[in-house]
Amino acid sequence: MEENIYQQLAKHLASLGMGYPEKEELLDILKENFTPQEAEVALAIPTKTIPFEPAPVSKIAPHLNIPQDQLDQILSNLAQRGLLYSKRLQNGEMGYALQQFGYGFPQTFFWQGLDAPNAKRMAELISKYARNEELRKAYGETETKAFRYVPATPSFEPESHAVFPFEMMEELIKKVRKIALVNCPCRATAQLLGKRQCNHSLENCIKYDELAEYLIEKGIGKEITKQEALDIIRKAEEAGLVHMVDNAREGIKHTCNCCGCCCWSVGTIRRKKIPRDVLMATYFLRDTDQELCTGCGACVDICPVKVIRMEGDFPVVDQQWCIGCGVCAVPCSFGAAKLVRKSDAIPPKDFKELHQQILRERKS
Repeated sequence: MEENIYQQLAKHLASLGMGYPEKEELLDILKENFTPQEAEVALAIPTKTIPFEPAPVSKIAPHLNIPQDQLDQILSNLAQRGLLYSKRLQNGEMGYALQQFGYGFPQTFFWQGLDAPNAKRMAELISKYARNEELRKAYGETETKAFRYVPATPSFEPESHAVFPFEMMEELIKKVRKIALVNCPCRATAQLLGKRQCNHSLENCIKYDELAEYLIEKGIGKEITKQEALDIIRKAEEAGLVHMVDNAREGIKHTCNCCGCCCWSVGTIRRKKIPRDVLMATYFLRDTDQELCTGCGACVDICPVKVIRMEGDFPVVDQQWCIGCGVCAVPCSFGAAKLVRKSDAIPPKDFKELHQQILRERKS
């Protein structure tokens, strides 16, 4: 009976918009984190929702034969442990949502850092579960991609009118109302497994608005100012890290500052395990102004996906794998490294539209 409840929960989680790929190893993760009764409660939470869209307790309770005060305690406890997203709704009622793949799962296990409860054990289990096949299934089966890269600021001309505000981190951060700082789950996982190859900061993953409020309230993240967030962005660019955000023009919930060694996205593309366009939305490609280029090779050294090589006196870019992150422009003192648009495509309007579109594509 207990085994059956976890199999049911795995199927339930697979039906989310950003669903968990079904795999035997997922059952081990669920058993580690949910009691049978908690799994039963999770089964009563709707799945046809966008990430961080909570259902009121009054919609969850009718599916369960659990006293109200006990149900409230179970839901609150699951949210405190990062297994559910929670938010007080406008009518004063508490609402809860399942963590979706890439949107809370498996990140909440590591956002508190290396000392988070059960972090080492979860790193071991997640490494067996979330492999290339699962990443391809979670992110590659819809035309609309959940995430995109935002170019580093130096890759744009000063005062450029050809750049949209949603293509610049500073403009995106200006629009948010609440910001939380958490640890990078990719680097934390790599370090816990003894596989980390870099010394980049652990604490540079930034969350916004509803997600930030949840993380601050639960003590998972700490509140920071817009200026502090911009300082983290600047330092990330100087360190050669890549900005990854939700693939939307407004209402983003995340900025990850990714390295090529640990990151599930940048690292996977760097190792050429999954084609770039299967995994991510990219809107730019690297270009070189040969009249300005001195052939110094600085862009070759810093490229996070290692797709730039020197041929004679000039750098050559493998456009098939370039992610258009603009990191190569940061050390280019002469302004030779630039970005050009990959196409005329633009991201969905906002976070809600993005995930409604993904839900529609999954249904079809």
